[in-house]
Amino acid sequence: MDHFSIALTTLHTDFPFGSFGKLFTKEFHPGFEAGTGFNWKTKTKHDWFQDFQLGYSYHRFVQHTIVLYSEFGYRYKFLKTFSADAALGIGYLHAISAEKIFVLQSDGVYKKKTNLGRPQAMAGFKIGLSKRINSSGTNVFLNYQQRLQFPFIKSYVPLLPANMLQAGIRFPFKNK
Repeated sequence: MDHFSIALTTLHTDFPFGSFGKLFTKEFHPGFEAGTGFNWKTKTKHDWFQDFQLGYSYHRFVQHTIVLYSEFGYRYKFLKTFSADAALGIGYLHAISAEKIFVLQSDGVYKKKTNLGRPQAMAGFKIGLSKRINSSGTNVFLNYQQRLQFPFIKSYVPLLPANMLQAGIRFPFKNK
């Protein structure tokens, strides 16, 4: 592992690329992600990389999610201090309802259900820009991620797409 990263996030459920502008202007659905990773191959202008992320997000009235996933990606370095990334990822998502859940009993009375959440899968596609801010290799970044959560509700929403904005900083473990 050659770096550590941390990011603040916000997301909206919508079709892929369907709510990109809303990520800046509408409700804030907060979250954070922390990660690490390494480069499989490094050249002057290009990197092939692997990242591992752990994150949390809260979508008001819908759910809390905890994610653990990995991404494989490509980075193109330009203008000495800027780079552009694209990555594909897959992993585990644990969804916990943001609202209380009640179950109708046989006697006609509703009983509150214990809500430990449900295990699900997630897949994602990410594009981003980053800028190196010092000679040790520290970068600030802004990423757009299209995330798919499945199975969400098998009977009528089997696949839940979410658009996520990530703003963060990546620190190298050693100076470059």
